[in-house]
Amino acid sequence: MDEPHILVIDDDNRLRELLRRFLAGNGFRVTTASDAETARARLRGMRFDLLVLDVMMPGEGGLSFAETLRRTDSVPILILSAMGEASDRIAGLKSGVDDYMPKPFDPQELLLRIRSILRRAPARRGPDDALSLGTCSFDPGRGELRRGSRRVHLTESESALLSVLAEQVHEAVSREELRNRAKLQGSLRTVDVQITRLRRKLEADPRYPRYLQTVRGHGYILHPD
Repeated sequence: MDEPHILVIDDDNRLRELLRRFLAGNGFRVTTASDAETARARLRGMRFDLLVLDVMMPGEGGLSFAETLRRTDSVPILILSAMGEASDRIAGLKSGVDDYMPKPFDPQELLLRIRSILRRAPARRGPDDALSLGTCSFDPGRGELRRGSRRVHLTESESALLSVLAEQVHEAVSREELRNRAKLQGSLRTVDVQITRLRRKLEADPRYPRYLQTVRGHGYILHPD
């Protein structure tokens, strides 16, 4: 399935279904979610090329969701919102989204903007682009660590940390940045504890790590094969 995969996140059932049908009729695969919590569950299980996101939703709002997601995921985001004032658009763009369209909108303009974003966006990592770590492989898009065909269980914190490091392979990432981007609670020592646990799962000898190495006085670095 080579068609771009779009996740539509909107609590308006009617609009969500209209968008699904319209985008599917124009060559996209479309998955939907009614709120941020459901969207996160979708993102854990599937890979998307773009998100179409509403701002005003029950529970967590769209801007908060975008800001949080942007710390660990570079998936393009287009906001579609009834809040169309200049200050609203500026706030949306500051949250890290790629485009902002006010409602009501012209479907053809939405289509053009989506295609423009996808042309500009770097290619998303595919399943065959998993990072090789000795006998293990890590898929950053899914946050999955595997040893051969067997999935290695990662906690949410471990997966988040490894995903951050995978975005900057062969580059040292400070403990503070790791804690912030992986949304870990506690002191910087928490990062060290999680790294130790990760090494037990992916290194042949955790005492002498080959792939997940310490940069003394700074943080950690991931060296895939």
